[in-house]
Amino acid sequence: MKKKLILAAAGVFSIFALAACSGGSKDIATMKGGTITVEDFYNQTKASQQSQQTVQQMIIFKVFDQKYGKDVSDKDVQAKFDETKKNIKDQGGNFEEQLKSAGLTEKSYKEQIKQSLAYQAGIKAHIKITDEDLKAAWETFHPEVEAQVIQVATEDEAKEIKKQLNDGGDFAKIAKEKSTDEATKKDGGKVKFDSQTETIAEPVKTAAFKLKDGEVSEPIQATDATGYQSTFTIVKMVKNKAKGNDMAPYKKELKKIAETAKQNDQEFIQKVTSEVLTAANVKIKDDAFKDVLAGLVETKDSAKSSDSSKKDEKESSSKEKDSKSSDSEKSKDSSSKTEDSSK
Repeated sequence: MKKKLILAAAGVFSIFALAACSGGSKDIATMKGGTITVEDFYNQTKASQQSQQTVQQMIIFKVFDQKYGKDVSDKDVQAKFDETKKNIKDQGGNFEEQLKSAGLTEKSYKEQIKQSLAYQAGIKAHIKITDEDLKAAWETFHPEVEAQVIQVATEDEAKEIKKQLNDGGDFAKIAKEKSTDEATKKDGGKVKFDSQTETIAEPVKTAAFKLKDGEVSEPIQATDATGYQSTFTIVKMVKNKAKGNDMAPYKKELKKIAETAKQNDQEFIQKVTSEVLTAANVKIKDDAFKDVLAGLVETKDSAKSSDSSKKDEKESSSKEKDSKSSDSEKSKDSSSKTEDSSK
């Protein structure tokens, strides 16, 4: 997990950069009667799925950096750098060693952070929030509430605590003594959260929002991200707030929710990526990677195919209308002849 924090952000450095710098002539290893060069290594690995994905990512990040890199400040890069460094150290890892093991320096890692942030900036630049987006965000929105929580590892323990509370036990005192939630237990379980808070499990939020002021929930089961470990939470609602029927007071929050939804929408992300890559007129020079942008870049052939398809659809629709019109006329003639015969 510790190494992934670095590698996930790095990702785009590979032996292709080495091959480009060395011109393919650098020796990796020599032995009696033979040599393995960077070019040998490149030819051996370039067709692998990982290599294809790496080159695709390198192209995408390069294109977005060239177009949107100006929107990323040194302050933004440093903040992300410091955040990653802190996360690794908090988990007991050695940041400098992980940089080295990933083949990175602080400078090269910051360059990759900048490219990643430029990609995010490019996606965000294409977001246009509509009234429909705001309405969709409103459906799941709940304003911030004040509550107290007690979290424990087993259902039996949660039920025992619930019984103590029903018998008049002090919620804050029990939270300090028995809650496993280190973030809240010292303050008697006090916490504030809304529908977008990520530190509170969804089942807990859903149950909490239904509580009235002063009401205490039954034990609420929630599963962590791994899907294997469960916790049981008891919530006491201190101050709930209904959102009402007017979106206006919450427009700022709703816009942020809608933007986040767009940034997590894979279909939207792919559409934007395709548009930016197509505009950049990327040319693949190495046949080994000729299909690396397949489905992401609209070629002239695909555009013609699309236009042809639309044309065929129009012609088909037109023929269908003509056919229906002809059938209708035939039906009228038949009806008219029947009426004449009857007379």
